[in-house]
Amino acid sequence: MGKSEKTSLGRSLVKHHNHMIQESKDKGKYYKNLQKKVLESVTEVSDIDAIIEQAEEAERLYTINHSSSTPLSINLDTNSSSSVIAAEEWREQQKIEEALHASSLQVPRRPPWTPEMSVEELDANEKQAFLNWRRMLVSLEENEKLVLTPFEKNLDIWRQLWRVLERSDLIVMVVDARDPLFYRCPDLEAYAREIDEHKKIMLLVNKADLLPTDVREKWAEYFRLNNILFVFWSAIAATATLEGKVLKEQWRQPDNFQKTDDPDIMIYGRDELLSRLEFEAQEIVKVRNSRAASVSSQSSTVEYQRDQAVVGFVGYPNVGKSSTINALVGQKRTGVTSTPGKTKHFQTLIISEELMLCDCPGLVFPSFSSSRYEMIASGVLPIDRMTEHREAIQVVADKVPRRVIESVYNISLPKPKTYERQSRPPHAAELLRSYCASRGYVASSGLPDETKAARLILKDYIGGKLPHYAMPPGMTQSDEADIEDTEELEDILEGSESEDSTVGDETESEQVPGIDAVLDDLSSFDLANGLKSSKKVTVKKQTASHKQHKKPQRKKDRTWRVQNTEDGDGMPMVKVFQKPANTGPLTMR
Repeated sequence: MGKSEKTSLGRSLVKHHNHMIQESKDKGKYYKNLQKKVLESVTEVSDIDAIIEQAEEAERLYTINHSSSTPLSINLDTNSSSSVIAAEEWREQQKIEEALHASSLQVPRRPPWTPEMSVEELDANEKQAFLNWRRMLVSLEENEKLVLTPFEKNLDIWRQLWRVLERSDLIVMVVDARDPLFYRCPDLEAYAREIDEHKKIMLLVNKADLLPTDVREKWAEYFRLNNILFVFWSAIAATATLEGKVLKEQWRQPDNFQKTDDPDIMIYGRDELLSRLEFEAQEIVKVRNSRAASVSSQSSTVEYQRDQAVVGFVGYPNVGKSSTINALVGQKRTGVTSTPGKTKHFQTLIISEELMLCDCPGLVFPSFSSSRYEMIASGVLPIDRMTEHREAIQVVADKVPRRVIESVYNISLPKPKTYERQSRPPHAAELLRSYCASRGYVASSGLPDETKAARLILKDYIGGKLPHYAMPPGMTQSDEADIEDTEELEDILEGSESEDSTVGDETESEQVPGIDAVLDDLSSFDLANGLKSSKKVTVKKQTASHKQHKKPQRKKDRTWRVQNTEDGDGMPMVKVFQKPANTGPLTMR
């Protein structure tokens, strides 16, 4: 091979390489022009983003001859009279307003469509319906007595939900067992029945191994009274059983997996849950096929019939939808992470010829009942995006008892002041500083690293290391007290430590607070909140009667002064040393 042939081969390779680079750049510009963005969940939109989005949507609607767009009104009146109302009256009025507008708090509906529609027409109709839904929620946000929590604002995520609901026969709503009603969306169940009256909704109560048996009985009774189809389940325990591993978490009690006579209370295994899902879905398919056969016999049209049942999994982010599907399939088929929003698109997995599973991305539904910090503590919103960590930690401190926090982390929280309620939950600052002091977490500024401590505490709270759970709404306080006495927290706390702490609390509560202690606490509170200068103010204390006599003072040495006598005038005496004069003979030269 000559030298010219070698150079021509190298040039051809370089040209091919440059050609491939140019093609990739052209493809990137093409997709950028089509505004192809990565599918990402959006729960919070800034003001400038909302204005830009509204302007783009108005321009698009104008181009397709939709002139019904009206600008959103902005209320600039900040002088509200609601600040004068007491907190209790405000909460009562808020509950009344929430009950009145509960019907308006809906998930977006997909507009009617036919296979004959073009892609552009279908896209325009969906965007218009979504815009109307956003305007309805904006009108609710204008009501000062309603606080709307963050919700999903990306249309592409809602489109994934629409597809899953349309093709699923049985819709499984995955909820957290520690607070099922927080993760349940009743309007989603109503929307599924609007699509097809034969569809069923099942609550899959995940993480049920974190609940005591008595609490599961109460929730089972509540679900039966409200005609809710439910199943208790634990995806982590099922995955560990499938892999032949033993759960290392001590807070997951093995007694919860014991077989019971009541099938509603038992925690289902993998095979049991698969058979239950297949049975419920096949019942729906049989009813639909029988109706389709009757319609086709009465008319000339032929209805489509299928034998494979589809089970769709929907719910909030980070409740265990993908973990459940991986446990049912028997291998990792969907991505799983503790950060919410891992699943981007819906996925279909074929289990058998009679059953197919469909995984939907997690969605944050609009709600009145919770705050943003409670959603962070529950794992619905990402912890890494948390800006104010003390508010989220306060949610943890309010729900987990003080003695449980001290026992789990082996720390000693500051006890309430003598003038405070002794049973109050610990403050977020107290919990964070005690945790940082025990672990040695110090930031670069030399202060306790509360941000790192807050993230670790929230992860323990979501993972179940800090035990907590909610009770059904209809349960009385006496029943709750009985359950608290028999809960499994006694396994976490040692008897001796709990007895010592209770005795110490009783002795402290019996003591009468002194005025000096109260003044010291108030002064320390003022110093901590910047209400008082750090300079010490000397206060003359009243001396006791037996201490009013003068103490004998030590006499100073005043010998250098002349006594005030007749000869002395009281002036200081000067001692002069006189050298004797030399009186010897003088020698002259």
